[in-house]
Amino acid sequence: MDTRKTDKPGFTYQAVYRYLLGCIEAAPSNVEQRMPSLRQLARQLGVSVSSTKYAYALLEDEGRVRARPKLGYFTVIRSAPLRRECASSLLDTVFSSARQPGMLALGSDAPAMLLSLEQPLLMLERELARQYPRAPAPLYQPFGEPELRSVLAGRYTRSAQRCWQAEHVFIGSDLRSVLELSLRALDLEGQVALVESPCSWAVLRQLQAARMTIIEVPLGDDGRFDLQQLHQVLCDEPVRLAVLSSAANVPQGGLMPAEDKQQICRWLAEHAVWLFENDGYGEFCFHAAPPRYRDFAELDRLLVFSTFDKVIGAEAPYGYLLCRRHTERLQQLFLERGFRLSPIRQKAIAKLFTSRRVEQHLQLLRPLLSHRMLQMKALLEAHGQGSLRVVEPQGGASLWLEATRPVDMRRVFERLLAQRIVIAPGEIFSQHGLWRNHLRLCYTLDWSKDIGQALQRLVKAIQDEAQAP
Repeated sequence: MDTRKTDKPGFTYQAVYRYLLGCIEAAPSNVEQRMPSLRQLARQLGVSVSSTKYAYALLEDEGRVRARPKLGYFTVIRSAPLRRECASSLLDTVFSSARQPGMLALGSDAPAMLLSLEQPLLMLERELARQYPRAPAPLYQPFGEPELRSVLAGRYTRSAQRCWQAEHVFIGSDLRSVLELSLRALDLEGQVALVESPCSWAVLRQLQAARMTIIEVPLGDDGRFDLQQLHQVLCDEPVRLAVLSSAANVPQGGLMPAEDKQQICRWLAEHAVWLFENDGYGEFCFHAAPPRYRDFAELDRLLVFSTFDKVIGAEAPYGYLLCRRHTERLQQLFLERGFRLSPIRQKAIAKLFTSRRVEQHLQLLRPLLSHRMLQMKALLEAHGQGSLRVVEPQGGASLWLEATRPVDMRRVFERLLAQRIVIAPGEIFSQHGLWRNHLRLCYTLDWSKDIGQALQRLVKAIQDEAQAP
C-alpha cells in the first residue's frame, strides 16, 4: 500500500488509520496482538512518522489499541466487534477538511471568532512577564496557578451552601485531558454513561476512549427530555455518569426549564449517578440567569467542566474542572500527568476575570451571537426553498437543522466538500448513528465570505441528494 499514490494531499494519516484499522479487524479479537512500530510502519507505507503517530493516537482514543512504554502499540482484546468505525472516520474527515486552506467551514463553532480577548490577554501577559521576570516559584503548578483557581472557585460560588474553594479546581492542558483524568479519578472508566443527544463530539470521543457504554437520550425540539423515558433508563440501566449541558443544550440550542432540571437532579441523586455538567457554552445563553443543573444537583456527585477558549480565544486552550470529592485522587493523577502550563498566561487569564474584562466582553459577545444567529436564520429563510427546518436556538453558537425530506447528510457533506465547503453532519454528534437527517450550521464564521451563496449551494446539494436514485 503506497499512501503517497492513493491519498489526497493532507489526508495521509487517514490512509494510515484505515490501514491499521484493517489490520486490527483482521486480527483475532480475543488475543492481544503487537502492532508495527511507528518507524516500521512509516517505512512500510512510505509516510512520515508523524502521520503514523497521529493515526495511532486516534486508534488509542477510540480504545482500539493500547500503548506500552518501550514496547509499542498492542491491540485491545474485545468481546464484540467495535462499532461506528464510519462515524469516527467521518468525524476525522470533517475536522481535517475544515482546517484545509481555502475551505469555508460552515460547521466549526468558535464564538471568539466574532469577538476575542486574545489581544488583551497577550498584553497582560507581557506586562506580567516584566513584573515577574524571574519568579522564585516553580516552573509550573501541577493543578493550575493558585490565582486562576481561586478566581474560578469564586466565579462558580453562588451561596454559602453552594460554594467552591480553590482546592476543588483543577486546570489541564485541554478538555480531553481534563475529562480523561476525571473519569479515571472517579473510577468511571468502563462504566455506563447517559448523555443528551445530540451530544458534543468531544465528549462522545472521550467517553469512547474510556471504554464506556453510552446511552443516548434524545432531546425534543423544545430542548426537553421525555422525562418518563429518562426515568425509565435510570431505573433499568446501571448508569454511573450523566453528561448534560449546563444552560442551552450543545449543539441543539434548546433550553430546558428549571423544573425539569430539578427533577432530573433528584433522580440522579436517588440512583447515585455522577453528574458531569458541560459548561463550555454556559456563558452563551440568550436569556438572563438561565437555570443550570448545578443549581439543583447534589454537590458531592457533581463535576463541572469547561474551557477558556470559547470565551477568550485560541490563545487560552486550557480545560478546567470543579469537583468537591476525590480531590486527593485528582491531585495524584494531575501530579502524575505533570501539566506544564504557562504560569504567566494563567495569571493573565485570572487578571482578565478579576478586572471584569471577561464580564464586559460577554456583555458584548452574547448580543453579537444572537444577532448573527438571526442573520443566519434570515438567510436560510431566504435561500432555503423549504429544504431545511429551522428551530431558533436559545443560546450557543450554532443552528441545529433538519432536512424536510429524508436525506443522508454524509452524502451532502461529500458533495459540498468538492466545492470547498465543509458542514458538520448530524451523525457525528451520536455514537449510534442518530441524526443522519440533521446538520449543525454555525454562525461564528468568516462573515466576509458570501455566506448566502454558500447556503444556496448547501440547499442545492440537499435537493440533489434527495432526488438521487
